[in-house]
Amino acid sequence: MTPHLPTRSGQRAAILVLLAALMVATRSHLPALLTHLGPIPDASWAVFFMAGFYLRGWSRWAFPLFMALAVGVDYAVITGQGMDFWAHYCVSAAYWCLVPAYLVLWAGGSLTARLSQQLSDQRTLLVAGLALVASVALCHLISQGSFYWISDSVSQPSLAGWAKNYGDWFLPFLRSTALYVGLGVIVHVGLAQVARLAGPQERAAG
Repeated sequence: MTPHLPTRSGQRAAILVLLAALMVATRSHLPALLTHLGPIPDASWAVFFMAGFYLRGWSRWAFPLFMALAVGVDYAVITGQGMDFWAHYCVSAAYWCLVPAYLVLWAGGSLTARLSQQLSDQRTLLVAGLALVASVALCHLISQGSFYWISDSVSQPSLAGWAKNYGDWFLPFLRSTALYVGLGVIVHVGLAQVARLAGPQERAAG
């Protein structure tokens, strides 16, 4: 993975557009609305992790952009169902804790990108896996914990209830996030192999 991080602005811009499109499509459940497919898992967590990896140099403005996009999609989905965005049960004070929660995922991807410059491909994959699990665990702690303790959705919160709720949802979130990141790794490795094979041919032709 190390030698093939995007260095050109055009490459990064293409990745930004693709990741943004993936988040919009899955966060809004667009595939389920337009086709006969069942619900497709939201890719938002994976998108923030992968964006942190590929867009590390653009973090100052790219993270706020993706954050605004996530809120915009939520607003469109909720109001599109005829409901008041600000009165929706998901949009409590805890909703804004998604900012640090998603920032954790972004930081996990960014840290992986930085470490990958000093590691082999195999070790980069190991670091990416560990960073992904840790990032998802902390993101879930912030997002689920804030919703459980701050919002009015839980009438009688308790430490035992919070721990059970955290455990019930952690693996599903980790599984869906890892699925999308894994697909991203497959695409990344495939494109890297194509670039390696095309390099000698281009030099020979030149």
